[in-house]
Amino acid sequence: MDEPAAEGPGGSLMVDLIISLDGYASAEGWPGWWGLEGPEYLAWLDQEAEKNYTVLMGANTYRLMSGMSAAASADGSGFRDNEGASLTGLAAVPKVIFSSTLQEPLDWPNSQLVRGDAVEAVSEMKRSGDRPLSTLGSLSLCRSLLAAGLVDRFRLVVFPVITGKTGRERIYDGYPDVGLEMVDSRTFDGRLQLLEYVPTVLAGPPGTAS
Repeated sequence: MDEPAAEGPGGSLMVDLIISLDGYASAEGWPGWWGLEGPEYLAWLDQEAEKNYTVLMGANTYRLMSGMSAAASADGSGFRDNEGASLTGLAAVPKVIFSSTLQEPLDWPNSQLVRGDAVEAVSEMKRSGDRPLSTLGSLSLCRSLLAAGLVDRFRLVVFPVITGKTGRERIYDGYPDVGLEMVDSRTFDGRLQLLEYVPTVLAGPPGTAS
């Protein structure tokens, strides 16, 4: 039987990813956003930041992003203006970090550490919370939440690059089969494609016995 994304009276959950055309989350030696961000995309990011998401992430993403956020706030950080503003702005965003290795107190402001099972914790956040939830990076966390049927929206911004030689962090490895109903799409700056779906975890290919 198909498993539709769980919905409740509380907050909704969006898995939010940027991706190369061949399915990588990043690439060695390439700049952030593969160097292809433009004014329309950056303006949209600013609009999204106003939606008061609580951001979910794992320990590796926390270590990476908190370090980059701190570095971006320093003089002569080397980040481009748009990158620096995006990174420093994350300090004010409510964040929930799932980790069994990090220790409290967390240095990054507005960060809450959760040591228990992420699927159980997010299920409770969706039931009892009133803020929308969104992931940041954290590919294994995204995969677990999707497989558990907790994801209400699956959103990608596809960057028009193929990073077959330098690509890192393959996004879809280990995913279940998932049906996707498109609910939004648009193009930024004539080259970046936003695709937003309602996901349904499938027991198998259509027409096969459950």
